[in-house]
Amino acid sequence: MSLENFTKSMLPAIEDELMKAVALTKGPDMDQLNHMLAYHLGWEGEGAGAETRGKRIRPLLTLLTAAAAGGDWKCALPAAAAVELVHNFSLIHDDIQDNSPFRRGRPAVWMRWGIAQAINAGDALFALAYLSMSSLAETTSPLVAYQANRILQHTCLELTQGQYLDLSYEIRDDLDLKAYWAMVSGKTAALLGACTEIGALAAGAAGPIQACYLQFGRTLGLAFQAQDDLLGIWGNAAITGKSAESDLLSGKKSLPVLFGLSHGGAFARRWQSGGLTPEEIPALADQLEAEGARHYTQECADSLTEKALSDLDQAKAGGEAGLALKELVLALLHRQG
Repeated sequence: MSLENFTKSMLPAIEDELMKAVALTKGPDMDQLNHMLAYHLGWEGEGAGAETRGKRIRPLLTLLTAAAAGGDWKCALPAAAAVELVHNFSLIHDDIQDNSPFRRGRPAVWMRWGIAQAINAGDALFALAYLSMSSLAETTSPLVAYQANRILQHTCLELTQGQYLDLSYEIRDDLDLKAYWAMVSGKTAALLGACTEIGALAAGAAGPIQACYLQFGRTLGLAFQAQDDLLGIWGNAAITGKSAESDLLSGKKSLPVLFGLSHGGAFARRWQSGGLTPEEIPALADQLEAEGARHYTQECADSLTEKALSDLDQAKAGGEAGLALKELVLALLHRQG
């Protein structure tokens, strides 16, 4: 069974589980709140559909890991929904903090309903994530649900620490490439690691195997973020749903930017002088590429992906689900959006 065949079964089940979770927000005078969440998750509003839902990478990782570790992936559905809800909570807040007006090709929640209501919508998704994870007690055991919730709590703390570093880096001029990896370990790798660790936990895998899956997910998260940083400057906006200019204009210290700054060339001189305008961003991106930043970033993503595949071998991922996990890793590396 290929990754495509797994996703044909898993994606509808993930959507059903997410809809069941979001339905808890329904009630008197709550129509708009429910619509805000449904809009952000890609179910409602103009342009709603598969493209605006996102790829559901995190819940797919959770379910595929559960299957590869020898369990029934359907038992891990509450966890799959929980990690996707946490991810989407973070996206709503990130869009506000980054002043990003679009998400997946549509106006971000804060642009549609204002910052205050967007923050509240994100908080609702955060609460729903824990309610969903608690349902693991019904599909696995109360102990697994408790352990999974603790993993998710620690992960959310790491997410906020990573986001703190990301925001603080925007006003710092003393950063090096080492600082980047510390930031993305929390901002991106922590949640992907939680997906694979919790998936293995839900499958009943032994502790050492859970640890191998955790390492696989975290390494994959680092590779994913490096690739995302590349797309944030050189990606196709029609595919990513986000302007390729926004990362440079917002002052994000992404991996390509830190590489360029570390070399002190023409890119660094222009960047450090400040006052970038939208009109000069394409030329600045070209300069950054000429100085080797794009090649370096792609090499990092490639190297980390190879390590993630090695980590997956250590986890002894079995059967067709194990092969599908490898296929997913390669698909993430070569994505264009």
